Amino acid sequence: MASTRRLRGAVIGLGNVAVQGHLPGWCVRADAVLVAATDANPARRAECQARLPGASWHDSVESLLARDDLDFVDICTPPSSHGALIDAALRRSLHVLCEKPLVGSLAELESLARLAEGRGRALHTVHNWHHAPIVAATDALVREGRIGRVREVTWRTRRTQPALAAGGDGWRVDPATAGGGVLTDHGWHVSYVIPHWVGARPTAVGARLETRRHHRFAVEDTATVRLHFPEALADVELTWAADARENHARVLGTAGEIELLDDTLVVTGPGGRERRPCPPPLSAGSQHPDWFAPVVERFVASVRAAERGAWQPGNLDEAALCIAIESGARESSRHGGATLALPAPIGASAARVGSAR
Repeated sequence: MASTRRLRGAVIGLGNVAVQGHLPGWCVRADAVLVAATDANPARRAECQARLPGASWHDSVESLLARDDLDFVDICTPPSSHGALIDAALRRSLHVLCEKPLVGSLAELESLARLAEGRGRALHTVHNWHHAPIVAATDALVREGRIGRVREVTWRTRRTQPALAAGGDGWRVDPATAGGGVLTDHGWHVSYVIPHWVGARPTAVGARLETRRHHRFAVEDTATVRLHFPEALADVELTWAADARENHARVLGTAGEIELLDDTLVVTGPGGRERRPCPPPLSAGSQHPDWFAPVVERFVASVRAAERGAWQPGNLDEAALCIAIESGARESSRHGGATLALPAPIGASAARVGSAR
C-alpha cells in the first residue's frame, strides 16, 4: 500500500531559484511541507518568515540537519557547495533534491549515488527544462514519430549577461563557486534535453570556449559544442554575449523537422506545416516555477519508492551524462576543439540515459 504520510522537508539556500522557483512548487502540495530553512546570509531570515511562515529558521546547515523530524532537503545553493551538502544530508538518512549542476565530477557523483543507494534514500537533480511546454511538446512529437528518426539538432541559447543571484552577487562568474561559465550554467540543460530527443547517448564531443564580450569574467561567456551520436549530430551555441535574449532550436528528422522559436513550435512533415503557440518563451526568466512542479512530482515518487525498499537511480544517469559532456567539452576546447570520445555510462545502461527524468 502506498504511504500517505506527509513528508517533512527543509530548503537549504533561499536565493532567487528557491524563492521564485522552488517554494511555489512545494507550497501547493498536500503530501509534503517545508518545515525549516537556512541560508548563509542571515538577512534571508526575513524572506523565510514571509514565504514560509510556518517554517523554522536555522542559522546554520549543521543546526538544520541536526533535526530529527526531516524526511528530505531541497538544496538551492551555488554549485561548489552541492557535494558536501548532499553527503551530509544522506549521512543523516535524508532524501535529497538538488539544483543543477549536481556535482562537478563523475567520481563524486558515483560516490554519492552509492551512498544514496546504501542508505536507501532518493537523490534527484532538478532537470526542469524537460517540463518547459515547448520542450515537452517537441519530445511528444518525436516520440509519436512525426518527423521520423532524429538526425540533426541545432540549439541556440542567447543571453546578454548571466542571471544575477539574490542580492546582486555574481557567483555565476566566479569559477571557484560556479565551476565554469555559460557552459556550466546553460550547457547542463542542453546535455539532458538533446539526448532525450535523439533517443541515444552521444559518443563524442568537440567544443570551443571563449570570451567574446565580458572580459572581466574569469569564466567563458560563449561555448560552441558539437555532440556526436551514433546516427545524429547536434550543434549547440550558448552565449552571454548576445545583443538580445532568445532561444531557438531545430530538430531535423528523416521525415520532417520541428523548429522551436522561443514560444512557438513549427512542425513540418508529410502532412504539411503547422504552427502552434507554446508559451511561455524559453527565454523568459530563469526560475520557471511552473516547470518545477513536475520535478517535485518525480522526486516525491522516488522518495516513496525508496521508502518501500525499491531504490531507483532516477535521473542520476542524466546527471552523469551532463557531467561527462561538460568535462569532455572543456578538454576538447583545451585541445583546439578536437573531437573526444565520451566515457561509457557508469553503473547504468546506455538505454536508460534520456529516459529517466
